[in-house]
Amino acid sequence: MPTIVGSSAGPEPPFPLRMEGKVIHGYGRGSKELGIPTANLPVDTNLTPWIADIASGVYFGWASLRLSELSLSSPPTSLDTASHSGFSLYPMVMSIMANKFYENTERSAEVHVLHEFEEDFYGAELRVLLTGFIREGRGDYANKEELIADIKLDCDIALKSLDREAWALRELGRGTLDGSWLVR
Repeated sequence: MPTIVGSSAGPEPPFPLRMEGKVIHGYGRGSKELGIPTANLPVDTNLTPWIADIASGVYFGWASLRLSELSLSSPPTSLDTASHSGFSLYPMVMSIMANKFYENTERSAEVHVLHEFEEDFYGAELRVLLTGFIREGRGDYANKEELIADIKLDCDIALKSLDREAWALRELGRGTLDGSWLVR
């Protein structure tokens, strides 16, 4: 698998894609079983029609969270940014699929924000800007450790892919990608 995905010129159609909503409770496995917390968004084809047709798999891009009441546990990474209009920007990976490893039958939208937070943020407003596709979803993992290794690889690929000027947000002051919707 390549360590960087997507054209050096930036996102190509159908990207970027937008999704937003309040963070909801998922299956409770991300943090507890895998050590990889996820912020789950409702899968609503009325609000996000493209989600019905998009391939199941792992995507990457940018997330914005309105966390005015929450404190952050660690300083921002080089790809994080200060707050805009109450929103903070972060790189992210996102799984859109029915997780076959756990034998789920319904698709979920699970965002792993690439930042450590002190506490959960259920109910917070979350917006995501999907910029690219990393890989198709798998269900044939021999164990959780194999799944965790793939997720960590996805995170590395996302960070390296986003760390190019054409993939960085103008709102971070160093890129060309328009992420203004994330912080409005």
